[in-house]
Amino acid sequence: MKSYLYLLVFIFVPMRFWAQSNKLQFKTTHGSFKVMLYDFTPKHKQLILDAIIDDVYKDALFNRIIENFVVQGGEHDDDIAQREKDLPINEHYRLAAEFDSRAFHKIGALGAGRDDNPQKASFLNQIYFVVGKPVSVIDLDNIEQKKDIKFTKEQRETYFSKGGLPRLDGDYTVFGEVYEGLDVLLKISKLKTNEKDEPLQPVSFEVIEIKE
Repeated sequence: MKSYLYLLVFIFVPMRFWAQSNKLQFKTTHGSFKVMLYDFTPKHKQLILDAIIDDVYKDALFNRIIENFVVQGGEHDDDIAQREKDLPINEHYRLAAEFDSRAFHKIGALGAGRDDNPQKASFLNQIYFVVGKPVSVIDLDNIEQKKDIKFTKEQRETYFSKGGLPRLDGDYTVFGEVYEGLDVLLKISKLKTNEKDEPLQPVSFEVIEIKE
């Protein structure tokens, strides 16, 4: 009987969950949540793993919070623009986009921020989490027509059941997702902010790799 139960668990847990190699814990001033990194976006996965080793996110802040949209942290857009303003364009270092149909903007998705560069390449030290909103059939149909894209069956089913931000698909790289503690992230997304979307009280976080 036990063997039969284990087989059922194995069948019904998504295979892509078991296949991923690296998991992270985000420790915040409002609690902790856990994130699975995707093996099929290897460059972005390695970028954040290297950042953890270099303590990039040891005393970081979630500095842009928009309810029903995103919780963003790391280096702020304004700070990046200030740092790069006198640098030649070839020294505006970015990471090439990694788009994969399995990596999309459902609630809890981990993405890399960027500016308006035409290559859609990512900032090196800025991340965001999707907190999103409900998605309808009309929403997806309109986005498909406007952006000339086609959502997969899995994407559509997930957006309908969980919500998210499908309009960002194909424009920003998603490279992981929250698999435990999503309630903590959603709580952070509802904090009061100022007119610049900055939380009124600092929300710090630290990222560590989970060793299993």
